[in-house]
This record gives sequence, structure tokens and C-alpha cells, in this order.
Amino acid sequence: MNLPLQETTATGGKTYTYADYRQLPEGAPYQLIGGELVLTPAPSTYHQIIAFNIGLQLGNFVMHNQRGKVLFAPVDVYLSETETYQPDIIFIAQERLRIIEPERINGAPDLVVEILSPATAYYDLRKKFKVYERCGVKEYWIVDPGEKSAQLFTLKEGRFVLDQEAEGKGEIASRVLEGFTVTLASIFEG
Repeated sequence: MNLPLQETTATGGKTYTYADYRQLPEGAPYQLIGGELVLTPAPSTYHQIIAFNIGLQLGNFVMHNQRGKVLFAPVDVYLSETETYQPDIIFIAQERLRIIEPERINGAPDLVVEILSPATAYYDLRKKFKVYERCGVKEYWIVDPGEKSAQLFTLKEGRFVLDQEAEGKGEIASRVLEGFTVTLASIFEG
């Protein structure tokens, strides 16, 4: 199937589904956001360093405490027929490991970390934020490399509430993973 390699618009563009998305070649740099195939170019090296720093700490904590699984982009997180994302880092609790399928994560992870980049910030802060909220992600971290800051949102009564915000030398502590705290200095070191 030959899909156009351009974003569609709400004014007459085709709405793509998961079936269309699965027709893309393996490794194609797209996410399915609101029925649009959105090009998401490779992140910067600094973005990858931050992802590694968070992922290493999170992965070690989860593994040491046998709390579930930590996975990294690119991994498809299927949330609906028109919403399939590739978050930077996800955590799935031990009791929910059944949502990990061979081809995708089928449902909302317990914790999602998105590291902002110029190409994806709008989606991470707006569209994906609302879908993660609606689909039941319990904790959403937005990490901003430019500001060296992080925001941690928790799901309360179906809505994301800003639980913590830190910049520079601050720290944030997970609510989903009790006992897991990360200092910003440790994640923004390059």
C-alpha cells in the first residue's frame, strides 16, 4: 500500500487508522496522531542522552524491585484506531504486563515519559497529552531539554493534574513507582 508521506489536515484529508499505519515499512519515522500520519524525525543526540539517563535509572529501579517493565522508543503504543504513539519511555506495572503484545503495547502504559523536541513538542503538550489523559495513563512526565525542567502529571478523577514541577537542580518523585526519585542534574548531564 502506498500511503502519502505528508500530514493530513482536518479540512478534507484522509483519516488514517492503525491498519494503514501497519502498512508503513518497519522503522518508518511516523506516529498515528488523531488519524494523521505525523513524521517524527530522529531525535537529537542530547535528547537520546536524556532518554538514556532517565531510562537507566527507571529501568534499574523497576528491575531491582521487580515492579514491571520499562520500554523505549520506538515501540508502538496502541490507544485507539487513530492513535498509535511511540513515547520516549514507558513503564508497565507487573500486574498489567498482559498489554505487552508481540507487535505493540495494547493500551495505556502506567507511566509515560516524553522528552520535548522541536518536531514533537506540540503533539506531546497538546494532542498526546489529552489522549494519554483520556486513555488512563496514570503518570505523565514532560521533560524539556531546553529549559532543563520536568513536569509530572498524575491522573485524578480522569484528568491530569500537575503534581510536581522542577527545574535545574530540583527533583521529581514518581507517584506510580513509590520510592523512585530522580534529580534533574542526573538526567540533564551530557
